[in-house]
Amino acid sequence: MLTEERYHLILQRLQERSIVKLQELVDILGASESTIRRDLIDLESRQLLKRIHGGAALVHQKSQEPGMDEKTFTNVQQKDVIARLAAQELLDGECIYLDAGTTTLAMIPYIEAKDITVVTNGLSHVEALVHQQIRSYLLGGMMKMHTKAVIGSIALQNMDNFRFDKCFLGANGIDAEMGYTTPDPEEALIKRRAHELSSQTYILADSSKIGEITFAKLFSLNEAVLITEAMPEQWQRSIAQKTKIIEG
Repeated sequence: MLTEERYHLILQRLQERSIVKLQELVDILGASESTIRRDLIDLESRQLLKRIHGGAALVHQKSQEPGMDEKTFTNVQQKDVIARLAAQELLDGECIYLDAGTTTLAMIPYIEAKDITVVTNGLSHVEALVHQQIRSYLLGGMMKMHTKAVIGSIALQNMDNFRFDKCFLGANGIDAEMGYTTPDPEEALIKRRAHELSSQTYILADSSKIGEITFAKLFSLNEAVLITEAMPEQWQRSIAQKTKIIEG
């Protein structure tokens, strides 16, 4: 099969499914793993896809957000490191907010603090919290099917019933000038309100989000502690000057 034919089929598969695994491409295209890896590197250099752990994903525009299923398979090892670090910030008896997202979801099995109360807008989070026998509240409102996050005016009204010692939020973009950003303005409202109701805010984001800017601003860098698995060298100085960083 010619290289351009492989490229066409790879991109076609991505358009259909948004994410594709490396082994799946090997099976479909009948090419070696090393060949497919080179193809993905070349397509990424053309900004036609983004390589992720074990495969590739579509490149998203600033207003587009990956779905929960796609994010589950993205940067898995990095998220695990971040989740462990975040869980260590919890103290016994605290009331916290967990944002809907795969990195905050990964925190839950690592929570060792006793007698904590969790409020969340993540459907998957409540299931995991119940499994861990952690007292939890799910915000009411409109369920965003793409990310399994509760959003909207009803969720914002629900949020005002609570006050938090700490909140843990995800962000899709972290930039020294633009601060923390996320693709969906509706979700941005929920994240921002949780931040306003919390004594301390943590942003959980893997290093691929650093230097990125998406559509809706949450707040400035100095308003939260950033937890990441590693700070890219080119952003180390500009970001570290503006916020505290916890890294693995």
